[in-house]
Amino acid sequence: MSLARFVLVALAAWPSLAGAWGAEAAEQRRPNVLFILTDDQRWDTISLHPQSVVKTPNIDRLGREGVHFRNAFCTTSLCSPSRASILSGLYAHSHGVVNNFTEYPESLESFPRILQAAGYETAYIGKWHMGEENDEPRPGFDWFVTHKGQGKYFDTEFNFHGRRREVVPGYYTNVVTDMALDWLKQRSGQRPWLLMVGHKAPHSFYFPEEKYKKAFDHVEVGYPASAFDLDSKPAWIKQRLYTWHGIYGPLFEWRKQFPDDRPEAVRDFAAMVRAYWGTLLSVDDSVGRLYEALAQSGQLDRTIIIFTSDNGLLNGEHGMVDKRTMHEPSIRIPLVVRYPGLTPPDRPKTIDAQVLTLDFAPSIVELCGASPMRNIHGRSWAKLVRQGDPQWRTAWFYHYNYEKQFPYTPNVRGVRTDRWKYIHYPHGDGGPDRHKAELYDLRADPDERRNLIDNPQLAGTVESLRGQLRSLMAAADALPDRMPLDEGVKTELPDQKIR
Repeated sequence: MSLARFVLVALAAWPSLAGAWGAEAAEQRRPNVLFILTDDQRWDTISLHPQSVVKTPNIDRLGREGVHFRNAFCTTSLCSPSRASILSGLYAHSHGVVNNFTEYPESLESFPRILQAAGYETAYIGKWHMGEENDEPRPGFDWFVTHKGQGKYFDTEFNFHGRRREVVPGYYTNVVTDMALDWLKQRSGQRPWLLMVGHKAPHSFYFPEEKYKKAFDHVEVGYPASAFDLDSKPAWIKQRLYTWHGIYGPLFEWRKQFPDDRPEAVRDFAAMVRAYWGTLLSVDDSVGRLYEALAQSGQLDRTIIIFTSDNGLLNGEHGMVDKRTMHEPSIRIPLVVRYPGLTPPDRPKTIDAQVLTLDFAPSIVELCGASPMRNIHGRSWAKLVRQGDPQWRTAWFYHYNYEKQFPYTPNVRGVRTDRWKYIHYPHGDGGPDRHKAELYDLRADPDERRNLIDNPQLAGTVESLRGQLRSLMAAADALPDRMPLDEGVKTELPDQKIR
């Protein structure tokens, strides 16, 4: 071929070649997403929190090279409803997953489905926990590995993308991390990806891996002071003390003889808390392994890494274990995000504004440049982080519905502002509440030890908060408010299969 002919052919081919190169460059510019989700992890169990007993250097590194949200909350402190809110950006009354036995609606939009439609390669590995007995693939994911129910800390049977079921020997946290790393390695091509890793830890029953079984034996653990400061609280909280969700109950089988309110029975409580902490050390190791894999493959700065949990947990506060209530340990979650597109690693940020599980979906979709989600309740925090957002929320509402399978918590409705929290407990029959309400000044009393609901000087504050609650619920189409009938706190243990 003559030189002139070669030049003409090359020039003719240039538009298609440029288009291909441009498309590949565009794919490389869109960030990947690694979403790491733990189960029942309190906000104060990462060592970015100054009072954390658990040291989490790998999780902390994400915050020290990115964003630490110090006031992150779930809007329903229960696994399945909260996970559905994470995916959809909707409150539970709207997405319909109001308990731990309901599937995520197949027709409902989610941020993984949006990213998948936008060309992302998507995978979910680990605990899904929406639909107890269903381990089959869910919409929105090209690759899906999960299991039935809660899974086990050791030797869980996984369903691999609906193709085979296999018991995978080993400690759950390490197993799902291995699977996640394998998926990252076997990918090919330049498509951006979303990988969600669902940990079992630190959900009950708590079993650390062998090397961490005694990691906190040196730490003295007692019942929190608020466990005995109940005189101003509603009576149902005292009734809960001796149940499955109370500090004198079985403590997720750490206490064999119960109820037991003897002072020396605190040793069972201490063993439970130490085991809970121990499971989180393996989670931190997992975060470190994933971080290093991304760094070694050159993908670290092109990946949005989000570490969070579905809800918090009460570890003895107000005499309670488990979650479901609107008290701070139950609703607060850890949240750190590393992505240079939000803030450079050498200029980390701490955000004090209140962010919610509702905000994950719109935030991820915006950061990935996909079509925005419409008619949702959450908001993207991208602007909040990058430049501040004077229109950001200063109040939000919480709701939880009484469960017959776990009859230890009433219906809960409440509002939290930057300063105040108002909680009430509707019976469900349309009549007056049958439980005393709660009011806390969170600035003066962050541990919620003094219920101010009976203070006549705060009657105006209570009325204002009730009005805010009604307005917030109306804006979210949560009125009329539908809920089950509160059948009262009961002492029987839950069915073995759903614990």
